[in-house]
Amino acid sequence: MYYDTIKNDHGLPYNPFKALTVPRPIGWISTVNKKGIGNLAPYSYFNGLSYDPPFVMFSAGNRADGSKKDSVLNAEETGEFVVNMSTWDTRQQMNDTSWIMEPDTDELEKTGLTAIDSINVKPKRVAESPVHFECKYHQTVQLPGKGGLHNVVFGQVIGIHIKDEFITDKGIVDILKMKVIARLGYNDYTLVEKTFSIVDFKDKGKMTKSWR
Repeated sequence: MYYDTIKNDHGLPYNPFKALTVPRPIGWISTVNKKGIGNLAPYSYFNGLSYDPPFVMFSAGNRADGSKKDSVLNAEETGEFVVNMSTWDTRQQMNDTSWIMEPDTDELEKTGLTAIDSINVKPKRVAESPVHFECKYHQTVQLPGKGGLHNVVFGQVIGIHIKDEFITDKGIVDILKMKVIARLGYNDYTLVEKTFSIVDFKDKGKMTKSWR
């Protein structure tokens, strides 16, 4: 099949685009507002953008009234945010933090998660998460949308936390042990349960510099 994305004439019950851009890592973003109240929300339009220095992005549509979502507004006003990794063990809390809309409600506290201090930024980290990126806000790029603007927030990662139990004796991060989850289409997610390697035989099976 083929469909025009402007006409959106796919004829299917749901737009298939989200089901085709998969799997998408989940950026579980923690921020604080100007009053110091915490916020935690998941964004499946999230990814790493560069390596040295590391930058990340997350994209959030506006609310129905046209206002920015709390994660975007807080990152812009305070200049900081934290990316927490969502896993199988935190899947329900991750989902719960997606529907709490009140700006004065701390989702981290509301969902029974454990808040721990960051080193370089004010937003708390989710203790149950195996990995955290402490980020300094860089800029927001707004993309046009039929239902309003999409705010793409860019941040520089200035500090990374990895729980020691997920680093092997060889110094490799054990993603399978973390049981990372990712977003698919519709209400579907996936669990990282299997990996495979593609080696550069010219480099005798060693990781090339670009992948280190």
